[in-house]
Amino acid sequence: MEKDDWQKTVDFLQQAFNNNYQYDVLKLLLTPDERNALITRVKIIYALLDGSINQRQLKDQLGIGIATVTRGSNSLKEVSPNFRAWIEKNLLEQR
Repeated sequence: MEKDDWQKTVDFLQQAFNNNYQYDVLKLLLTPDERNALITRVKIIYALLDGSINQRQLKDQLGIGIATVTRGSNSLKEVSPNFRAWIEKNLLEQR
């Protein structure tokens, strides 16, 4: 993947969101299965940050493989402290 292509894609998405087309652009670009996978990933991050259930319980609750939960956990470990604080503020306080 070219970095320039990724940046152009991110810029396109940002413009769509800025113009209040977030729902439309995501529906255009993602299949129903991909949208469901994205929803599941957000649920994984939420549950990991919330800490109210362990990873095995989360796997069972969402009906996914433990590897999917582990990937979410590993990805969360790689984010910067500032971004993690932003995620916590915007995800945990949102619900």
